[in-house]
Amino acid sequence: MPGANHLFFHWESLGDLEIGRPNLGMMAPVLVYRLMLYTMRTVLTARFGLAETKRIFVAAGRLAGEEFCRHLLNTQLEFDKFLTELQEKLVEHKIGILRVEELDIDTWDMTLTVAEDLDCSGLPVTNETVCDYDEGFLGGILKAYTGNDFRVEEIDCWAKGDRVCRFKVNLIQAN
Repeated sequence: MPGANHLFFHWESLGDLEIGRPNLGMMAPVLVYRLMLYTMRTVLTARFGLAETKRIFVAAGRLAGEEFCRHLLNTQLEFDKFLTELQEKLVEHKIGILRVEELDIDTWDMTLTVAEDLDCSGLPVTNETVCDYDEGFLGGILKAYTGNDFRVEEIDCWAKGDRVCRFKVNLIQAN
């Protein structure tokens, strides 16, 4: 649609931060990120309900994960080296500290944890998982790397009283 291209995300939509933020730089406080995230969640939930809001956040996270992988990670690496690079990039960009607890490379089933998670570490306990965006983000990264679709489900979360976010990852469709 002519004139509406700015409405669709492209990596270039992020702009040139070195030119645009010569004094403030690339990083913003987690407080500012969460202010945007949780007010958006509140508005979307009021308008569309909790289930649809979760779907929206997972879909947005998936798109972000695919783009993050395509632009910041080497998809030509063997999986163990890819995971190492992913861990380094997540720390470098202050997203979280990724650990692989379980991995069955034959089935692509895995359990991942993220400590100091950008979305939730330090939140009050509400007895619910809140890292819907992270579910999509991790699934998007894995899709961009493998070409396959994954189901990522958060099973432990700081908001449930845990000290890491734990995600079960399962291959749902191999291409």
